Amino acid sequence: MSDKSQSLKYLALQKFKHNFWGVFSLGFIVLVGLISVFAYVLAPDHSQHANQMHLSIHSKKPGFTVDMLTVPSKIVNKQSALDKIFFGTINTETEIPISKYIIQNSSLSYTEYASDGLIGEEKVLDLSSFSETEISSLVASKSFYLGTDKYGRDVLSRILVGARISFFIGFVAVFISLIIGLVLGSLAGYYGGKVDALIMWVINVTWSIPTLLLVIAITLALGKGFWQVFIAVGLTMWVEVARVVRGQIISAKEMQYVTAARALGFNDYRIITKHILPNIMAPVIVICAANFASAILIESGLSFLGIGAQPPMASWGAMIKDHYNYIILGKPYLAVIPGLCIMSLVMAFMLIGNALRDALDVKS
Repeated sequence: MSDKSQSLKYLALQKFKHNFWGVFSLGFIVLVGLISVFAYVLAPDHSQHANQMHLSIHSKKPGFTVDMLTVPSKIVNKQSALDKIFFGTINTETEIPISKYIIQNSSLSYTEYASDGLIGEEKVLDLSSFSETEISSLVASKSFYLGTDKYGRDVLSRILVGARISFFIGFVAVFISLIIGLVLGSLAGYYGGKVDALIMWVINVTWSIPTLLLVIAITLALGKGFWQVFIAVGLTMWVEVARVVRGQIISAKEMQYVTAARALGFNDYRIITKHILPNIMAPVIVICAANFASAILIESGLSFLGIGAQPPMASWGAMIKDHYNYIILGKPYLAVIPGLCIMSLVMAFMLIGNALRDALDVKS
């Protein structure tokens, strides 16, 4: 039995390896996952939520470069290295985009950057209290590879940090839906009768409510926020899992190995968890892959409506909401770039779901 199980797993793995788009999608998802975890290490803007604003350089095109004056702060940042890596740096320094500057007589004279051919305000910074090392690092050229948004924030940094919400909401939502769906689906399919009728009534009522409206209602009940959205999306996605598990268990509980387990005196909990569920997980895995994509789209829609992740938290859906007007104002990339990110991640999960379906299909 064990050898047969191992051979089936091996065959499924071999079929998956021969599916180019499945392997490519898996690699892409792993890459996005690594970017999500180490976003603040990779992002040019290391501040929390990549929220460093420079209103004077708002809505600049990709590749824009400007001299940036960084004035050190006397406030000591006591963050640990791990905190900075995973949650960003609490920004205590002041960054000022400048068009020109000159250092003389222990002072730095600079002209602030101004758009549309205007001349910025001229100011003087006293350098008498700065060390030579600090003076040498005051001004540096800064490039914005994907441009800046309407608040002058680095779009590339916002995209990288925003990947966290879209990626991790899939895991949290699928985990919640998997737990609820497996429990209710197993009870309904295994025991049948009144238990099945009650659970199916709950499933049908939940199914009849539009998903987005149900998520909005749960979000408003729990309050706006990061984790509230995760929980709300997860609580609306368990229905598909429960229906699939119920149907699979109804057919599996009549199999000979289940009858043998009952004859040996095993209790219902062991029969369900140790014997039935491991043999019906293939379609459940495919449903989970599809739910990943659905969760990303739902979260993006909630953020676009303003009830998802709240500012200043970076989110791809919120970035589209902030800049969809720019599509007709000559700067469509501000909304198109996060839209392409959402599309590519959703497509990757759908492709890997199709690949898993083909690999786990025993008839092929």
